[in-house]
Amino acid sequence: MPGRREFRVAGQAEPISHFTDAVQAGDLLFVSGIVPVDENRELVGGDDVVAQARAVFANMSDVLAAAGCTFADVVKVTVFLTDVADRPLVNPVREEFFGETRPASTLVEISALVIPGAKIEVEAVALVPS
Repeated sequence: MPGRREFRVAGQAEPISHFTDAVQAGDLLFVSGIVPVDENRELVGGDDVVAQARAVFANMSDVLAAAGCTFADVVKVTVFLTDVADRPLVNPVREEFFGETRPASTLVEISALVIPGAKIEVEAVALVPS
C-alpha cells in the first residue's frame, strides 16, 4: 500500500498482539500505546509512576527516532493512567521530554493496563518531517 510503512524498533518489547511499534501513513506517524517495560517486557519503575513515565517517554523517543521524528514533531498524545490523581506527578516528566512543544492531548483514567503493575500508557501521533 503506497504511503504506509511499519516500524519495529530495536530495544522495544515484542508486541503481545497483532500490532507494531508505529505506522507511518503519508506524513503522519501513529505510535502504538507504550507501557513502562524493557525489551524483555519486564515492568520498569516498580510502583513509582514517575519512573514509569520516564520509561514510557524514553521508549517513545526511540520509536519516534526510528521514523526520523522527535517530540517536537508530536501533534497529539493520549495518556492513559490507572489513577488520574497521578497527573501532577506525570506532567513534569512529560515537560522534560516535550520541552516547549505542546501537542494536543487527552488524558483518560482506566481500570488496568495489559502489563500488571503498569500505571501509565501513552500513544502519540507525529508529523514526519519532509
